Amino acid sequence: MSAGGRQRIDRWLFFARIVKSRSLAAKLVQSGRVRVNGDKIDQAARMVGAGDVLTIGLDRRISVLRILGCGERRGPYEEARLLYEDLSPQPSPEDRHLPDAMKPVRDAGSGRPTKKERRAVDRLTGWED
Repeated sequence: MSAGGRQRIDRWLFFARIVKSRSLAAKLVQSGRVRVNGDKIDQAARMVGAGDVLTIGLDRRISVLRILGCGERRGPYEEARLLYEDLSPQPSPEDRHLPDAMKPVRDAGSGRPTKKERRAVDRLTGWED
């Protein structure tokens, strides 16, 4: 792990184990969900280095990371964890249960018919065998 220097952001995201592949890292950056020091970026070739603060929108959470160094390889988690400091705010207890509280709701009768309902429709339309 080199303490100084600069590195492409897609490589850094991959080495720090934020994403599973460099192509996914490039897509994440190009989609505009990554900010470097508050500036939205869209180039995977953007150089980052120690001291930069990344704000990354991942799924249902936002991660704020301060870069501590550049990586040489995609190593184990313990090695990758030394590349950054997590500045993300801790979710409140209400926010932790939010996805579980919002269960999908479907009105009765909407969606695909059950087998019993389909047979009843077949009887009405005369398609019964």
